[in-house]
Amino acid sequence: MESPSFAPAAFDDPNAAASLQSYYAELDRVFPEGFDPDAWAAITPDETRAPTGCFILMRHGDETIGCGAVKTLSQGVGEIKRMWIRDDMRGRGLGPKLLAELEAQARKLGHVIVRLDTSAHLPIAIAMYKKHGYTEIEPYNDNPYAAHWFEKPLNQARSPTNA
Repeated sequence: MESPSFAPAAFDDPNAAASLQSYYAELDRVFPEGFDPDAWAAITPDETRAPTGCFILMRHGDETIGCGAVKTLSQGVGEIKRMWIRDDMRGRGLGPKLLAELEAQARKLGHVIVRLDTSAHLPIAIAMYKKHGYTEIEPYNDNPYAAHWFEKPLNQARSPTNA
């Protein structure tokens, strides 16, 4: 598979909206308690706009195959949200590529630290974050779906294990 491309998008762009709906539907299937995107306002459309945030679509040719966002938590600290790759595209090494792109976007926004939270029901995501230099930290929000909170300094040198 050729490398994916990345394109900024508005949160309400039709491709972004479709990706988010697929993401929400997947979480609703995976989480034993279900998932209600309105129960936890993790990110708003305004938080995904420059100069404080961004929303990115991952594309393969003309197809949208994933998405993710970065928002500002505080001066120099960003948060990765809504990171998702279409189920039929998984297992191809795309997760680390999307993560690296979101980290690059966080750097462009002036962040030196990036954080994220995730559910205990997403063990593959947890393993990927750990492999790519994220360390578990104390909870920094009240996300009812999160069981793990991670942080990574963005000045961390890349190596073959976290590139």
